Amino acid sequence: MRRPFSLVLVGTLLGCCSTAALAQSAVQPTEPDASGPDIVVTAQKREQKIQDVPITVTAVTGAKMQELGVNSLAEVALYIPGLRIQEQSANNPGFVIRGITSDSGSSQQGARVSLYYNGIDISRTRGAYQDLYDLERIEVVKGPQATLFGTASAVGAVNLISAQPRAGTSGELVGSYGNYNRGQVSGFINVGNDTLAGRLAFAYKYHDGFVRNIAGDPNVPNQNQGKIDQDDLNGQDQRGIRGSLRWAPTDALTASLVLTYDGQRNPGTAFRSRALAPTGGNGGDYSYAELSGSPFSAAVLGDAKLGLKRDVYDANLTVTAQLAPGVSFTTVNGYRKFNSNEVFDADGGPAWYLEFAEDARGDQWSHEGRFNFTGPKYRASFGWNAFFENNLQRVPFSTEEGTYLGCSVTPTFAPIRAALAAAGVSGCVAANGTVTAAKATAVLTGGAATQIPYQSVFTNYGTNDTYSVFADGTFIPTPRLEITAGARLLIEQRKSGYSSVQPNSTILAALGIRSSLLGTANTNGQIFTAQKSFTAILPRANVLYRVTDSVNVYATVSKGRRSPVVQLAAANVGGVVVPNLQVVPDEVVWNYEAGIKGKVGPFTGSLGVFYQTYNGFQVSVTNNGVTTTQSAGKARNPGVEFEGNLKLGRFVNVFGNFAYVDGKIEKNAATGAFSGAQFRLQPKYSASGGVTLRAPVGSMTLYATPSATYQSKVFFELPNNPAISQGGYTLVNVRAGVELAGGKYRIGGFARNALDKKYLIDAGNTGGGFGIPSYIRGEPRVYGIEIGGKF
Repeated sequence: MRRPFSLVLVGTLLGCCSTAALAQSAVQPTEPDASGPDIVVTAQKREQKIQDVPITVTAVTGAKMQELGVNSLAEVALYIPGLRIQEQSANNPGFVIRGITSDSGSSQQGARVSLYYNGIDISRTRGAYQDLYDLERIEVVKGPQATLFGTASAVGAVNLISAQPRAGTSGELVGSYGNYNRGQVSGFINVGNDTLAGRLAFAYKYHDGFVRNIAGDPNVPNQNQGKIDQDDLNGQDQRGIRGSLRWAPTDALTASLVLTYDGQRNPGTAFRSRALAPTGGNGGDYSYAELSGSPFSAAVLGDAKLGLKRDVYDANLTVTAQLAPGVSFTTVNGYRKFNSNEVFDADGGPAWYLEFAEDARGDQWSHEGRFNFTGPKYRASFGWNAFFENNLQRVPFSTEEGTYLGCSVTPTFAPIRAALAAAGVSGCVAANGTVTAAKATAVLTGGAATQIPYQSVFTNYGTNDTYSVFADGTFIPTPRLEITAGARLLIEQRKSGYSSVQPNSTILAALGIRSSLLGTANTNGQIFTAQKSFTAILPRANVLYRVTDSVNVYATVSKGRRSPVVQLAAANVGGVVVPNLQVVPDEVVWNYEAGIKGKVGPFTGSLGVFYQTYNGFQVSVTNNGVTTTQSAGKARNPGVEFEGNLKLGRFVNVFGNFAYVDGKIEKNAATGAFSGAQFRLQPKYSASGGVTLRAPVGSMTLYATPSATYQSKVFFELPNNPAISQGGYTLVNVRAGVELAGGKYRIGGFARNALDKKYLIDAGNTGGGFGIPSYIRGEPRVYGIEIGGKF
């Protein structure tokens, strides 16, 4: 199955470098962790203590991530109230802020949640995933704040900020080894002075799949003998490198260039069916799988094996100039290019039935210029932004015609299934894993053929250009009161394209039915296009009042918006294939929020309450592999978020957070099954907490961070279906060890999901659009050793 992770590299690192080390978390701290209001953030495009920001912001420093031992975006999100990140794969992450999910792969749709990397929008989901290593911090802004973010995200933004080059020479080498052949190596080196400094960081992460895949395994007798031996599922083979350069020729000018490569060669995702058993019978959601893809995977889907090949290249340049006392100008410029191909078995079983790939490609250019003014009684900013993206999502499909007709639950094919049942071919896969539908072609062709391969493809295109101007002003009538108001004027030009090659079925044609198997129109490769322009004004207003020098209260009202969808497909009208254009109106949210944040004695924390109203709430529906967007009318979303830290003496710190989010679509008979539905992927209740212990013992320091995360029931799809959900569960994690030589070296261990809780991270998926939902299990218990060193 999977090749073993090479221990040669690890041994070489340990043997050649006395300062070298290995650690489970690939996130290195670049500053001492501060758990309270002294954390400095740039959520409002200038440096501020987090308690002085009049919006709800959570910041997690690199040091805090290392304490927790988190290793991915999904893991760190469990410790941030109101945020969930679902990593079905690096090619298909779902970003959820306060119950609003952004995970569509369609090039025709805009994002709801913006993901930023060093201030550059990278929100297009297939290019958004970014590995965590050598980070300064992650800032999560909740609620729409249109004057702060160039593409005016509907409900908030996540900004990943990499460690910047600094004066001096320093370095670190880290890594780990654990179960599932889990190995990681990462590090950085920093050189330079106050004028010119550079930093090079890297990470490599590998682990075997934790879901056994018996497809093609020569040691397992089944009907797949002769097929390629597939890798085990839900593994990782990921690498990244980042080079950073900072130039500050004078105190008034600073330029920063960051170049990043991120790549994956991961094995396939374990889409596992409850209805279609593997050879030997169905052992449940957490048992082995039998996913093989198509016999024509290499030619049709792009790879012989299930899995992901993804490459992302990113460049961003930030220049800040101090033009006069209290006056500065900053320009942020970025380019990002992604290219990915993911081959997956959507039916979740052994049949050659729903074998897909997703080929996603795109590039993005962005530019922003911002003037900032600061005075004793006012602050102000104004500027402009331009964002251009050109993307495509190509989805090839492979099946065997008789198997497809025998397995499909589409009502159109009910007479064919009845005829097959009468001939003794009933159902798709037997309880023991035998693919009964594999005999369908022979029956339907009277023995003339035993297999008829079928392939098709559809592609959607998106060329989206966005221009905006913005202005923000803050009035400070007294040192205790700040009043902020601003707005962004947004102009969008959205051009969508669609093409397909959907040939008619050979078997259906023989039965007098001229149709593709998926029932979709065939443009025969011709690209249809449609273009629309839109404008919007997005305001915000905030008030901050300093109750004491260390406690602030705030209130905010802001408007957010998800772009309209120029949804273009094809339709067959009177035997002629024509463009099928639907313009889905924009989704508009008003956010009302108030809170308190600050420090009282040994306690630091924040408490916020919010209420959001949605008009034109957009939902996605998948049928026959094609996902479309429609409006489900109005929605309401009340919630509460809390986070706090309590320092108990010199060595103990207690931390925790809690979120209550009750987002639902309004009850309305006109919206059918969506009426009253809970937002997908969002638990009503979530919490996390833990204790950080750091105790000096002689020349050593003992450290330990036990923690736990909880979430209540989630629905994975809209409309809600109890069979497509996950009940509440708790995960327990721990990281502990010892530091030596004043923190230069460390050795310890880690365990995630220490109690080996079984849970699902997703259900429904592409198979759900064909009436056979698939299920993806969460990560089991992982554990290992870690060693670390730096200079």
